[in-house]
Amino acid sequence: MKLLLTSAGITNKSIHDALVDLLGKPIADSNALCIPTAMYGHPWVGPGVKTWQFISRNSENPMVDLGWKSVGVLELTALPSIDEDRWVPLVQETDVLLVAGGDALYLGHWMRQSGFADLLPSLHAVYVGMSAGSMVMAPNIGEDFVGWTPPNGGDEALRLVNFAMFPHLDNEMLPGNTMAAATRWAEGMQGPAYALDDQTAIKVIDGAVEVISEGHWKRFSP
Repeated sequence: MKLLLTSAGITNKSIHDALVDLLGKPIADSNALCIPTAMYGHPWVGPGVKTWQFISRNSENPMVDLGWKSVGVLELTALPSIDEDRWVPLVQETDVLLVAGGDALYLGHWMRQSGFADLLPSLHAVYVGMSAGSMVMAPNIGEDFVGWTPPNGGDEALRLVNFAMFPHLDNEMLPGNTMAAATRWAEGMQGPAYALDDQTAIKVIDGAVEVISEGHWKRFSP
């Protein structure tokens, strides 16, 4: 599995270069699928204008508008209502999955319900997450980030990486996302955890972790 777990998208050259390296070819030669599902679960970002902005390449977060050869939309909430042969081959053939932010537990729920979560580990596509799209890969997200409540409660995510993420560190639009807040959050996590600002991402290749940053970040040990 190849993952690029970002806080705010492809926000600088270092993260951009890491993406191209993971793809193994230029962005202009790569086909993408964008996944807006997490946005619907978060009251600040969807549904409505911001979901349209993400899909239509008009978002303030560089991700869908990078110059891909093609961009399609994969809406996870729709997948349980259609046959797998309508969408599984599409996912298997794409080069990159662009997964929007929003509510991580809502996203995780629909990844499981749709069968997408089971498919993920076998895919050759690069998975690029933004905010909640990154957090959903973790074992859990922490009570601070629980918004939408899953049917079984709790804060468990997909467990496809062994660390958790606190995104948007020191973002001026999110005054509560301070290093002190991240430190308190990390104390409640059971494994390793990272606080990432919007100029930072984590690259994961077959379990090997590398931080890519032109900003600041911190790793917390359990």
